[in-house]
Amino acid sequence: MTYDIALKRIYQAVDAEDGARVLVDRLWPRGKRREGLALTDWYRDASPSPALRRQYHQQEISPEVFAARYRGELRDAPECLVPLMLHVRQGRLTLLSAARDLASSHLPVLREAILQALYDEDVEDREPTSSPCFAPHVDSPSTPET
Repeated sequence: MTYDIALKRIYQAVDAEDGARVLVDRLWPRGKRREGLALTDWYRDASPSPALRRQYHQQEISPEVFAARYRGELRDAPECLVPLMLHVRQGRLTLLSAARDLASSHLPVLREAILQALYDEDVEDREPTSSPCFAPHVDSPSTPET
């Protein structure tokens, strides 16, 4: 199954095709009022931890290290992806951030983690819940010939 997850800056105009619009930042974007954003949710739990975000913004760690540590945070708290997965299963999900450069923000890593979690869940659903019985099929006992 294919899932549609778009990435967008919170400062971009609302589009009718955005689907569920979820802001995934710990901090509220400067100069924005909630009423004008048409948000479905402001979901902080799936954003990078304050310490990791601070290290990245102060350039104490490289983008590669940031992505690896953020993946680790998401892996350690897989339940934080569940609300986002529910939105995606209902249609398009647009992840929003105030970051200037979305390509180097946390959103691509988050999208990858959501898609992987959805794939893993779908694979589990396709597997049989119990193993099939491999015992030979035994017909009802036949009557002895007389």
